[in-house]
Amino acid sequence: MRVVESWKFVAPLFVFAVLCLASPSTAHGQALSLTDAVTIPPPGVPAAAICQETFVPASLKNALRQVCLRKPPAIANSYTQKTIIIGFVGGFVRHDDPKHPEVQFAAYLRDRYASGTYVEVFSNHSERNALRQVERLLDTDNDGALSAAEKQQARIIIYGHSWGASETVAFARDLGQRGIPVLLTIQLDSIAKPGQKDSTISPNVASAVNFYQRGGFLHGRSEILAAEPARTKIIGNFQMSYRNHPINCDNYPWFARTFNKPHHEIENDPRVWDQLASLIDAELSDARPAVSSSVFSEDSHFGH
Repeated sequence: MRVVESWKFVAPLFVFAVLCLASPSTAHGQALSLTDAVTIPPPGVPAAAICQETFVPASLKNALRQVCLRKPPAIANSYTQKTIIIGFVGGFVRHDDPKHPEVQFAAYLRDRYASGTYVEVFSNHSERNALRQVERLLDTDNDGALSAAEKQQARIIIYGHSWGASETVAFARDLGQRGIPVLLTIQLDSIAKPGQKDSTISPNVASAVNFYQRGGFLHGRSEILAAEPARTKIIGNFQMSYRNHPINCDNYPWFARTFNKPHHEIENDPRVWDQLASLIDAELSDARPAVSSSVFSEDSHFGH
C-alpha cells in the first residue's frame, strides 16, 4: 500500500520531468542548428514551405512528406470570413520552436491556403494570448466588442499535441462559453493538464477527432466523447502503434528518444499529419470531414 501511495506522489513529478526534458530546445548537435536554418515567419507573411527546405532534419522532412505531396486544395467560395487555425505545442515548448512538426505544419498551412486562413501556434500556457488574438480577428468592425453576428460567422480549427491537445479541448470550451463556435478540434496523444478535462468535447464544437498511442510512459487519451452528441460529431478515436515500425525522432533529445519515444513518434508520424491536412482541406472546401478508411479505422491497432 505504501508503494502505491508513494507512486501516486512520484508519478506526477516524473511526468512533469518528462515533459520538461522532452522539449527539443534542450537538444544539441544537428537539431540545434535548425534554429538558424529555418525561420518561421509571423502569420500573414508568406512562408517558405518545409517541403522546400534543405537544412531540416530527416525526421521533420519525413513527418510532413505525405503532406508535401498533396495537390492544391479546391477552396470553397461560400464563405467570406477567413478560417482561423490555432495550434498548441506540448510540454514547455516555445510556440515558434521549428523543431516541432506542429510549428512546421502551421507554416505549411499558411503557404498552402495563403489569404484563405489565419494560422498561428501558441504554447499550451498561452490561452489568454490565443483568446485575445481570436477575438481580435473576429471583431471585423473593430469596435472592441464581438456582436452575435461576428461570433456566429467564426470558422475556427484547433489542433495540438500532448498538453497542447489538452489545451485544444480547454480552449474550445472557453470559446463556447463566449458563444463562439468551433469547426473542428484535433488531439494528438492528448495528456490532460492539471485542472483540465480533455475527454469531453464541448457542444460548440461541430467535429472532433482523437489520435493516440499506448506505448511508453506517456500515452494519450484513448477516447473522447461529445458533451452533446446531437451537436458534436466525434469523427473517431484512432490508435497508432510503433512497436515494430519506429518513426525517426532525431529532432528530439536523447531523453525523449529513450524514455518517451512513442509519444513523439505519433507527433512525427507522416500519416497522422496527412490526415490532419485532409480534415482541414475538407473543412475549407465545405466537404464532410472524414479520416480515410484506407489508412486506418476507428479504434484500430494501427502500425505501418
